[in-house]
Amino acid sequence: MKKKILHNATEMFLNIGFKSVTMDDIATNSGISKKTIYAHFSNKTELVKTVTLHIFDIVKKGVDLIHAQEQNPIIELFEIKRFVMKHLKDEKSSPQYQLQKYYPKIYKTLKQKQFKVMQELIKENLAKGIQQKLFRATIDIDFTARIYFHGMVGIKDKDLFPLENNSMNTLTTNHLEYHLRGICSQKGIKELEKQL
Repeated sequence: MKKKILHNATEMFLNIGFKSVTMDDIATNSGISKKTIYAHFSNKTELVKTVTLHIFDIVKKGVDLIHAQEQNPIIELFEIKRFVMKHLKDEKSSPQYQLQKYYPKIYKTLKQKQFKVMQELIKENLAKGIQQKLFRATIDIDFTARIYFHGMVGIKDKDLFPLENNSMNTLTTNHLEYHLRGICSQKGIKELEKQL
């Protein structure tokens, strides 16, 4: 039952938003009573935290599998972008923005976990790109990895980037292109153009 609640809550939170979905909505959607949800999760905050860590684990496993394929680093970044967009439902409801606003402690924990994973992954990606002569040899790997992560978080701020103007998929593609054009060698630009 706990798995069913977690699955339904995850789908609803991603599609509608953490703030908009009530425990009553989850109970109705799951065909159970609210009391049954409370037997597994003491309150909505605990459910939001569990869902958030669940989504993080799913995305991390998928990203690790893509990374393990040892593709060229430009293809790898596009594959990761596609995978994340698929699993976050194109972020129609701005889940990360809602987390930040309504569940700041959970958001802070998630952001720290994301940063740790992304720093390691992007640094490896950059080093491999330099080695394969797809990225310029002169880039500062640590700085570039940090600025890439900051940009990823920044484009999810719907005050700065309203989703009425662009889908999250468009924003992430634009961010990825911006990142790659700044670091690619001529050889890398040719690979980027292929991916675009």
